[in-house]
Amino acid sequence: MEGNLFIITAPSGAGKTSLVRALLDGDEHIKLSVSHTTRQPRPGEEEGVHYHFVAEPEFVDLLNHGDFLESAQVHSAYYGTSRSVVNAVLAQGLDLILEIDWQGAEQVRKQYPAAISIFILPPSMEALEQRLNNRAQDSAEVIVRRLAAARDEMRHVAEFDYVTINDRFEHALEDLRAIIRSQRLRREKQLLRYQDMVQKLL
Repeated sequence: MEGNLFIITAPSGAGKTSLVRALLDGDEHIKLSVSHTTRQPRPGEEEGVHYHFVAEPEFVDLLNHGDFLESAQVHSAYYGTSRSVVNAVLAQGLDLILEIDWQGAEQVRKQYPAAISIFILPPSMEALEQRLNNRAQDSAEVIVRRLAAARDEMRHVAEFDYVTINDRFEHALEDLRAIIRSQRLRREKQLLRYQDMVQKLL
């Protein structure tokens, strides 16, 4: 039985990465897709763990050969999701999370209509700005650009299946867990998963 494909999108600083990490820590049946990117690693990021860091010519070559399920340009860098990796994980019956922006989500939905999309909102622009400043990873100029980009990205929230607000971390995490659990309990999934038992009951 094929696993579920989850798309999780949020503006930079909304807490998406921390929430996804917590989801993965508590659920062995869900994995995270590691995207390719042309941007430079941030402090603490590891090759093959957070991203596959590649030079732009290599990325463009992969793109031209159709190796990406989705790709996008964000903050002057390219990002892409490996089609073969996604298919392989889902074929194992495992659920897979794609941490991608709204452009990538739109591309994936066109090719994989069964994907479940989730948008994480910050409680306010003030909270988002504070979180970006607290990360101490970007200059003031970059933060201004990220806030502007966040407004543009959040305008696409109505295109997603589910929305949660990361005001309190544990509440947002429970929301995500509830969404994942509900998808696993869908009729078609359950009847296939327990088909022998169901046949004996009917």
